[in-house]
Amino acid sequence: MHRLTLGDFELTAISDGTYHLDGGAFFGVVPKVMWQRRVKADEKNLVPSGLNSVLARTGDQTVLIETGIGNKLPDRMVKIYGQPSELLNNLSAAGISPGDIDIVINTHLHFDHCGWNTVRQGDKIVATFPNAQYYVQEGEWQHARRQHERDAISYISDNYDPLIANGQMHLLKGDQDIVPGISVQVFPGHTQNMQAVIIKSGGQTACYISDLIPTTAHIDLTWVMAFDLCPLQTIDSRKRYYAQAIPEKWLTIFTHDPNVPWAYVEKADMGRLVARPPVK
Repeated sequence: MHRLTLGDFELTAISDGTYHLDGGAFFGVVPKVMWQRRVKADEKNLVPSGLNSVLARTGDQTVLIETGIGNKLPDRMVKIYGQPSELLNNLSAAGISPGDIDIVINTHLHFDHCGWNTVRQGDKIVATFPNAQYYVQEGEWQHARRQHERDAISYISDNYDPLIANGQMHLLKGDQDIVPGISVQVFPGHTQNMQAVIIKSGGQTACYISDLIPTTAHIDLTWVMAFDLCPLQTIDSRKRYYAQAIPEKWLTIFTHDPNVPWAYVEKADMGRLVARPPVK
């Protein structure tokens, strides 16, 4: 479990475990001969992918960013991805019960980012975090409910529709402050309405950039996943992010890196981008 102090806030990386994705899909058009220098694939060409949530304690609010895969995948998806389901146990190890969470922020609604939003209770689907208010972009939900052929498998309505029905999930329209020191900003590319979560306290900034830059192996501008709906927008959004995050020394939080949950992205020799984890 990784923990650090950001100004007056405490950030804890909480994992829902590790699952595996096809290496070619994870790195898109980047040739395997290049990406395998950074990530090793198994005999099935699968690479490990982390499921990193972040718990932010502000002193007034306890905020959970992202909720992993959860425990409601249908059997056919479990056969493909597995279902580690470690988030609640790891929250407990950090001294947090579901009732302690005040705010849940989903960057988008793919099944591996909002699975623990809800749980089954008998024949009902209920909020995992009963006292929390949930936040996501309205455009992301509208896209999810249309069930496009391209990415319908990525969306499981039980992860979010019951929360909209009961009033716990709030649908945002663009960039917005959530609580003092924590805001969201839309960075299109992976999906059209994916939002990053920006955390500011004491003159320091961290950003949960989500699938815009899923791991430290994806920091190059053009190393874009095949999962991205709008890859050219991903590149433009990365440029916009780096233009602010690098000179202002933001801590970038990686949603799918199984080993490095956060690091500072810096420019090295010849403009090469490198990820430098914070000193413990």
